[in-house]
Amino acid sequence: MSENVLDSKRDRSTSMRDRVVGKPTAFGTIVLGGLVVALLDGLFAITYYGLILGVPKLRIFQTVAAGLIGTTRAYSGGVKTFLLGICLHIVVATCIAAVFYFASLKLPILIQHPVISGLIYGMVAYLGMKFIVTPMSAIGRRPVPRLSIFVVEILGHAFLVGLPIALLARRSARN
Repeated sequence: MSENVLDSKRDRSTSMRDRVVGKPTAFGTIVLGGLVVALLDGLFAITYYGLILGVPKLRIFQTVAAGLIGTTRAYSGGVKTFLLGICLHIVVATCIAAVFYFASLKLPILIQHPVISGLIYGMVAYLGMKFIVTPMSAIGRRPVPRLSIFVVEILGHAFLVGLPIALLARRSARN
């Protein structure tokens, strides 16, 4: 009989825990989310562009720096602009995490359904960077990539940017 009571209490506490999700903490979502996403997206960039497409390793993060200082200065800057690109990459990832955090405060459904909201958010973040932020940067408008590259990039952002941020927000909201 006592086992049934314990099982019943466990079931109720588990279901309560699954339903009760508070607001995510700023630190857990923004800082940790930014660092995790910067790492995952950076590894994606090195693997996909560097190893698969053959882009020189320095050039990958120099392209990020080009958004601030232009492509000519970024590509001729060597290790300094490579490091600037890494720093800017972390800043951008942290900003993307911050946007999700603030959106989740107003729309709790984002952390109640983190997988679907994270995947969608990652794709929206990619489209925003590709078609709004980059054209307004020192890089300017770029041609739309081949469909195969576009699909890899948007899926990469869905799974390696949006999903981790949403899952971390959900985790921080539960703590």
